[in-house]
Amino acid sequence: MVDDGSGVSGGLRKVRLQLPVTPEALATLRIGDIVYLDGPIYTGREGMYQRFLGDKIDPPVPLASISNVNFHCSPAASVNADGGYTLGAVTATASFRFSKWLSEWFKKSGCKMLIGKGGMSPEDYRDHLVPNGAVYLTTVGYGTGALLGRAVKNVPVVHWLDELGIAQAIWVLEVESFGPLIVESDLEGNSLFEQQNALVNKNVEKMYAGLKPPALARYGETTNREDEVV
Repeated sequence: MVDDGSGVSGGLRKVRLQLPVTPEALATLRIGDIVYLDGPIYTGREGMYQRFLGDKIDPPVPLASISNVNFHCSPAASVNADGGYTLGAVTATASFRFSKWLSEWFKKSGCKMLIGKGGMSPEDYRDHLVPNGAVYLTTVGYGTGALLGRAVKNVPVVHWLDELGIAQAIWVLEVESFGPLIVESDLEGNSLFEQQNALVNKNVEKMYAGLKPPALARYGETTNREDEVV
């Protein structure tokens, strides 16, 4: 379902996707789209990557059988006395830290969508996501973890909980209207962050035009962006 932004959405396209996500659905996404998800996702970060790809220990079930959406997240959660789970906020963690795993990760996981915070490098998009038909979605600021948590309707299972602990385990989450998330990279590797950074950097020098040099500065500090900072 797509809201083209002509209504109350303030000009932003809103897209609601059923999971697992299909190649056809991914092809409709444009950078800057606001996305909401329905269906299964799973969390996974450095602990999972290290155990699976570094230590060569396969997960209890093939990850592709769970979903094709990997959420870089450490949930605020606990295990109940009856074996169930209480889950609150699900706050994304910075994805660029997992760059070294991506090449092998996509081959073995069948992942088509990464969700995280802060984006990844243009090289990661070009070399890893684009060849594997995958996109990157970023969360909106630091305050949406509780909002995203309310969209988690069920936690059917948690894999590697004993081995990795709550923060690093693979939490399988059934979500409904999970968002808002922003399309940071599309199937062509276009990056919203890089696009906006270029616009900002193009005019940043104008902000300093006419200003006097700072009266006080720390050793090695410089206002010249071409200088090497010691």
